Amino acid sequence: MEIIYVLFNIAVLALIANIGLALYGVFTRPSLVKKIIALTIFSDTINLMVVLIGFRHAEPNPVPPILISIPPIKEDIITFMQKAVDPLPQALVLTAIVIGLAVILYLIFLTIQIYRIYGTTDVRKIAKLKG
Repeated sequence: MEIIYVLFNIAVLALIANIGLALYGVFTRPSLVKKIIALTIFSDTINLMVVLIGFRHAEPNPVPPILISIPPIKEDIITFMQKAVDPLPQALVLTAIVIGLAVILYLIFLTIQIYRIYGTTDVRKIAKLKG
């Protein structure tokens, strides 16, 4: 039982380290393409963290949050609520994936347009060319 908590903590720490590396890439890399890649890694890591934190480890095993029929006994509903995985984080992550994809595609389009106009994706060179 304790090994599950150790693995959970290791996974959360790895995701936090991944978030830190992605933010480092967004803030320090001069190339817009590298910034977009780091931003994509950042959003995917956040989505994975939300799913991981939203997963509730139930004893002895979790069940999907689906009721075919309502049980007549109140204790069965309470047991189901204790063992069922919360569907809200999963739904939010699906929404975040779609929105993140749209934002990343828009940033890629802007980067292509910037490259067509300035001939580079380096933000330092673009700032010098711009004025």
